[in-house]
Amino acid sequence: MESLRGTGVVVTGAGGGIGEALARRFAAAGARVAVNDVDAGRARAVADDIGGVAVPGDAGGVAAAAREALGGTVDTFCANAGLGTRGGPEASEEEWATAWDLNVMAHVRAARELLPHWLERGSGRFVSTVSAAGMLTMLGAAPYSVTKHAALAFAEWLSVTYRHRGVEVHAICPEGVRTALLERTGTEGDMVLRPGAIEPAAVADALFDALGAGRFLVLPHPETAGYYAARAGDTDRWLGAMNRVQQKVEARKGNAGPEGAGRTAGAGDAA
Repeated sequence: MESLRGTGVVVTGAGGGIGEALARRFAAAGARVAVNDVDAGRARAVADDIGGVAVPGDAGGVAAAAREALGGTVDTFCANAGLGTRGGPEASEEEWATAWDLNVMAHVRAARELLPHWLERGSGRFVSTVSAAGMLTMLGAAPYSVTKHAALAFAEWLSVTYRHRGVEVHAICPEGVRTALLERTGTEGDMVLRPGAIEPAAVADALFDALGAGRFLVLPHPETAGYYAARAGDTDRWLGAMNRVQQKVEARKGNAGPEGAGRTAGAGDAA
């Protein structure tokens, strides 16, 4: 990995959690970091602490403003802001649309803004915070799982299409991470994610390892690779195993019906 010193880095949803950890790690490596968060106060607090620049606002349209704030150059864009939404088909149209907009279309808009510049000069890096839910699934959270699958698909498409033209793409896919999102995942999170949860800084460490190795998939929980292989190798067996976990969740809740939908995280949380 080439030196990051002096390069321009944007991190969305960086007012806390994984985003803050990424911003701090890039700043420690000497990068000029634009800290985005929908919470302006949190964005400014992190930016002030790391010597970066705050670019508060909706992550969906931040790329152009961040590029201006960094003096016209964005070398790395971290599409980290995410929204967790619980429930299944019963979740409202608005909740599904909001999850799609932040978890997928915000990535598309950033790529649309930055790719022309990256392709012209022959270099650029797009980092997508996807979650292991995008490789596997997350019980009790269909909008989150579906949109994270789409985020991974978009990152794969970017890599397939542009890697020979100097664009590097990385997809961060952690399981449980000790952020505000984990605190709101309910029984499913308590059973599936919390036992192996890691600190946000460990996610940043995993990304930097992947940057050095040139790996697309960033797996802070290495065991995710085995689950992913099992899912692909014997899908029905994997689905059956996950369904058994779902039944245990329902037994613990004492209610076999669908759990109510609702947002579980703000833009400062991801994965």
